[in-house]
Amino acid sequence: MKVADFNYNLPEELIAQVPLQKRDESRLMILNKEKQTIEHKVFKNIIDYLEPGDCLVRNNTKVIPARIYGKKQTGANVEFLLLKNIEGDIWESIVRPGNKLHIGTRVIFGDGLLEAEILDTMPGGTRKIKFYYNGIFNEILDSIGLMPLPPYIHEELQDRDRYQTVYAKYNGSAAAPTAGLHFTPELLKNLEEKGIKIANVTLHVGIGTFRPVKETEVEKHEMHSEHYYIKQEDVDKINETKKQGHRIISVGTTSCRVLETISDENGLVKVSEGDTQIYIYPGYKFKCIDALITNFHLPQSTLLMLVSALAGKDYIMRAYKEAVNKKYRFFSFGDAMFIM
Repeated sequence: MKVADFNYNLPEELIAQVPLQKRDESRLMILNKEKQTIEHKVFKNIIDYLEPGDCLVRNNTKVIPARIYGKKQTGANVEFLLLKNIEGDIWESIVRPGNKLHIGTRVIFGDGLLEAEILDTMPGGTRKIKFYYNGIFNEILDSIGLMPLPPYIHEELQDRDRYQTVYAKYNGSAAAPTAGLHFTPELLKNLEEKGIKIANVTLHVGIGTFRPVKETEVEKHEMHSEHYYIKQEDVDKINETKKQGHRIISVGTTSCRVLETISDENGLVKVSEGDTQIYIYPGYKFKCIDALITNFHLPQSTLLMLVSALAGKDYIMRAYKEAVNKKYRFFSFGDAMFIM
């Protein structure tokens, strides 16, 4: 299978640069896998397509202000993008300029609030970093860091909470689980009142989400690793839904990847924590999820391959062509799709 098979033409003006004023008023494309139909709605209409007994599974990770700017002892400017907490105060980070940041180099951030030392070079060219500071690391990061917006967003984010879901809880992501950005507290309350269960997983999204696939053959690409966990109360909701014959609806590809990583052949899950490198592309047989809420993804990306595995490549590519023709907004701050 060729990576080029997942290409499509996207005018640059359709890449959403800022979030809509109201989260749940983005557009929503409804894909019915069985009927092969395409409908056009508004996101808050999602409630009309969910049934009592269904279970929404969302990713409650929280994006950290992971982009920080500092200076070497020589005074040269540097940029760090924190990717993953390895242990304690040791992190994996992208550093720029990489060729000037050797092992042992020390960097000062925020006029001395934070200091870092380069410990090692990691596979893929990232660095292992150790931080030194007085106080609480996350509070320091909040005061000096910026939200790590994707490279295709060029506008400055006025309100950093808009790159955060309303249910974000656990710090650790370098990117938002963007399908969840459309939900409001009111919509979630209405869904629960209708009898729809809501369960959580936590997967800390890495910047690998935005890394292009460099292989020409789909099967040769190697996925980045991301850390996840799920608690007993959420396991119980998911398994109860499965056993009662109702649908598991994944909010986003990150929740999907966790569920498909931890489920058995019957689609049942158990309490677990670990790292996943699951790679889902056409030919994959889904075990746990029945439906997916997702945004519109980059051409030739692993996320486009994932939705093609769920709905069928030809159907997805037809839907994307229609989204372009109808001027949907694409990517992180863009519109949504519900594959049912």
